[in-house]
Amino acid sequence: MIQVKAGMLHHIELYVSNLDKSKAFWGWLLEELGYEVYQKWNQGISWKLGHTYLVFVQAEEPFLEMGYHRRRVGLNHLAFFGRSRTHVDELTEELKKRGVSILYEDKHPFAGGPNYYAVFFEDPDRMKVELVAE
Repeated sequence: MIQVKAGMLHHIELYVSNLDKSKAFWGWLLEELGYEVYQKWNQGISWKLGHTYLVFVQAEEPFLEMGYHRRRVGLNHLAFFGRSRTHVDELTEELKKRGVSILYEDKHPFAGGPNYYAVFFEDPDRMKVELVAE
């Protein structure tokens, strides 16, 4: 069992433009990484791994117009550990099958540098996501 320590991340809450699209995208990915559905309600869902959970909430109509952009002030991206380089490769192929564009594909899987093995991609709102292996 993971011991809770001060400073550990408790949860992240993200507002999304289309909850159904986000559930389909994130559900598959997070469950592949070991997360389980934690909470569900009409306007949101969360997945939990250990003591940390990620929450996705449908943004209200008045706040949808501007949309998300990772270069604005705020969250730039989320990065997750994969189990291994093979796991990163397997998920990269699954992302492609699902029609998800791989970012920096010309440098993949070393877009983060010669000793940094990862795949970079975007969620339905174009938030950058990274899956890295040591």
